[in-house]
Amino acid sequence: MSAKPEVGIGIVGYGLMGRAHAYGYAVAPRVRDLPCAPRLLVISGRDEGAVAQAAGRYGVEEWTTDWREIVERPDVDIVDVCTPPGTHAEIVEAAAAAGKAVLCEKPLAVDYASAAAAAKAAADAGTPNAIGFNYRRLPALALMKQLVDEGHVGEVLLWRAVWLSDEFLDPEIPFDWRFERAMGASSIADLGAHLIDLALWMVGEIAEVAAQSETFTRERSRRTVDVDEASSVLARFAGGARGVFELARVCARRPCDFFVEVNGTAGTLRFDYPSLNELWYGDAHDDATLYGLRRIRAEHPTHPYAADWWPIGQGIGYGTTFVNQAADHLERWPDGPWQPDLAQGARVQLVCDAMERAAAQRRWVTVEEPA
Repeated sequence: MSAKPEVGIGIVGYGLMGRAHAYGYAVAPRVRDLPCAPRLLVISGRDEGAVAQAAGRYGVEEWTTDWREIVERPDVDIVDVCTPPGTHAEIVEAAAAAGKAVLCEKPLAVDYASAAAAAKAAADAGTPNAIGFNYRRLPALALMKQLVDEGHVGEVLLWRAVWLSDEFLDPEIPFDWRFERAMGASSIADLGAHLIDLALWMVGEIAEVAAQSETFTRERSRRTVDVDEASSVLARFAGGARGVFELARVCARRPCDFFVEVNGTAGTLRFDYPSLNELWYGDAHDDATLYGLRRIRAEHPTHPYAADWWPIGQGIGYGTTFVNQAADHLERWPDGPWQPDLAQGARVQLVCDAMERAAAQRRWVTVEEPA
């Protein structure tokens, strides 16, 4: 038997996302029969001691303090970008210019112009590229998309999505890159990017938005905070549906809670992240004695991704999304295409920019306006 060809992986950034992506590559060959073997060659970070330690923990062979070394290495096939959002565009463009395949964490950039430039660079390079909307790879959310496409809710009328956390609640948290829009992006772009992607994926294009935002702690460590801590948005979809988004990082005892719901002429679908192996469905045509929502255990082998994992009842978790993501990409190596691609990342960023403009100017904004 011939050995599978190796694919060299270089990860830029050793924090939570670097760790999650490294885990995804390591486990992907264990859950799916892939045409190639991922090899974690190198990881980068500015702190020499921390990145060296991370390399050892994540199973990465080498480390560096200069991400450009990763881009320039001939044995690196995929550059995986896991740094703060304000650095994404530059790294993506450099990797694309070097002819590398690129996976970039969301959001693609901190503004649409940068996101569009990065997406264009990757498209022009003609190599596989993707944005890290990992929640698409949860069986329950993938099943939700499938059921919407198959007409189980009929014509979509309403979409609602909420993401609540308490990470900014304490006013004594010292200033870091998360509180600087130019580096960490707005909360609309950081948290909202996932929800906007899901909305575009399931419902379709968003035509216009109205929004409000607030920053409750405006100064940390004697530095100005220019990131929204809570935002809410009204949306009109091009197809006629209406939508609501809420994003907040000041909700006490909310660790990382999000939910999405679709209401249509024939039914309702709802997903709650704290119960990520479940999907709720209500059929408007059910017998009246069955009125209400039924719980679907999204673990049956017929459900998306579920057959790769455990028997019904055992469930999966957050890390599974990164394994599924890596497996989907490696399964299509070397030609691709990968989905969602960086063009989708730019598309989402355009919606984010429109939301931010709507909040700042207190008016309805068409999504194409920031372009």
